[in-house]
Amino acid sequence: MGKVHESIEGRLRAFVERQHVFFVATAPLAADGHVNLSPRGVPGTFAVLDAHTFAWLDGTGSGSETIAHLRENGRVTVMFCAFDGPPDIVRFHGTGRVVTRYDAEYAELAARFDELPGARAVVVVDVERISDTCGYGVPLMEYVGERDLLGPAFARRGEEGSAEYRRNRNQVSLDGLPAFDYDPPAE
Repeated sequence: MGKVHESIEGRLRAFVERQHVFFVATAPLAADGHVNLSPRGVPGTFAVLDAHTFAWLDGTGSGSETIAHLRENGRVTVMFCAFDGPPDIVRFHGTGRVVTRYDAEYAELAARFDELPGARAVVVVDVERISDTCGYGVPLMEYVGERDLLGPAFARRGEEGSAEYRRNRNQVSLDGLPAFDYDPPAE
C-alpha cells in the first residue's frame, strides 16, 4: 500500500540521495504525442534542494524530449527504485522548469553539482506530491560501477563542439516541439 508524504525529508531524502539511477517521465499535451521516459544517473548530478524541490544537472544527450515537454507544460514525474537493500519505490510528481546554461540562475544552480562536460541545463522540479510504495516487484540487482563515457565524450568536443551537437540534434522533440534551441548560432 502506498503512502503520500508531506516533504522530502528523513528516510525519503536519504533513500533518494543514495540511489545510482532515477527515471524521468514527461509527455506532451497532444494525445498523439510521444510519452518520454529517461534514465538519469551520472554521479554528482542530482540533489534534493529542499523539502519540496528536486533538481538535476542535465547533460547534452541524443535527444531533448524532457526539455521540450517541460517547456510546453511542465508536467514531470521522477521515480527512484531500490535495486538493493529493502524494497521501495519513491515518486515525485511536480512541475519542472529548465534553467539553461545561458540563464542568469544557471551558475548558482550548477555549482551545487559535480562538473559535467556538455551540461546544457539544470532541471528544477517543484514537487507537489511525494509518495512511496512497496517495490516488491523490483528485482534485486548488483551495482557494478559507472560508465565513464558521457563526460569524456563531451569533454573531447569542448564547449563549441557540444553546442554544435545540440544545434544539430537537440533543437526539436520527436513531435516537433521546441526543445533545446538556446545555443547561439556558430560564428
